[in-house]
Amino acid sequence: MSLPIRPRRNRQSAAIRGLVRETRLSPRQFILPLFITEGTENEPIASMPGCQRWSLEGLVGEVRSAWEAGIRSVVLFPRIAENLKTRQAEEAWNDGGLVPRAIQKLKAAFPELTVITDVALDPYNSDGHDGLVSDDGRILNDETVVALCRQALCHARAGATIVSPSDMMDGRVGALRTALDGAGFQAVGIMSYTAKYASACYGPFRGALDSAPKAGDKKTYQMDPANAREAIREAHLDEAEGADILMVKPAGFYLDILHRLRSETSLPLAAYQVSGEYLMIKSACAAGWLDEKKIVLESLTAIHRAGADMILTYFAKQAALYLAEGEE
Repeated sequence: MSLPIRPRRNRQSAAIRGLVRETRLSPRQFILPLFITEGTENEPIASMPGCQRWSLEGLVGEVRSAWEAGIRSVVLFPRIAENLKTRQAEEAWNDGGLVPRAIQKLKAAFPELTVITDVALDPYNSDGHDGLVSDDGRILNDETVVALCRQALCHARAGATIVSPSDMMDGRVGALRTALDGAGFQAVGIMSYTAKYASACYGPFRGALDSAPKAGDKKTYQMDPANAREAIREAHLDEAEGADILMVKPAGFYLDILHRLRSETSLPLAAYQVSGEYLMIKSACAAGWLDEKKIVLESLTAIHRAGADMILTYFAKQAALYLAEGEE
């Protein structure tokens, strides 16, 4: 055959494929989500095999291991004791609470670590919702935003690098920026859950934190999975209100949203490979149907290729070690 153009020439060896590779993963792009709990014992999470709820001592050890693998960013999610949960979620801004103490421990051990904190009320709210709930079951937007500002300031006082509102209340990014700046925390960043969908993929995470809603669902504040244009609207709002980083959650089921937002904003984009995505991969690999190293790196590459500058993933440390082994 007389073919002047043969694309396979650029695929004929690992060395050439490496030269022309368009998307490259690095451990510095990974954000490791970590579950924390009170007490001295680490607790395996039944709904998320391979993950644990870390005691504060165990947390430091796990972060040291991740640091050695090249990871420089973590995000904290607390499991709060039932007796501390209230309808007003006051434990969320307790300066002596679990999250502030975890931040302080991590920053003392790893001063250069980027410590990101989740800003939402569901771990602290006896109703199990991201926002405060009225007597008639409505999620109260404006009252919740006031509480979120208290929570973010608590985290900032403890030394958080970035606060990450995952609640999906209207106007919370602007309110958080005003509160942080007014208290002298101009350097604390905001990574906003911009397009957080009401996904069926969150079940294992809620099991890890015992934070499922006691009644109703989250569809009045999380986004409809059928909507794409709405994500663009949310992105424009968050950017105008002062967000530093925008996020899409989940990641793998919403690559089209990532791709759309990449053309709509110059801000860095994050994507969260959530617990359900993690569990699907782990289950298929445990059953012998998939090669774990290959599928983990392929899934993360796809998320990065779609437009994510950074990826929150429970595979972060594992993926960093896989990258250190080398890839074709």
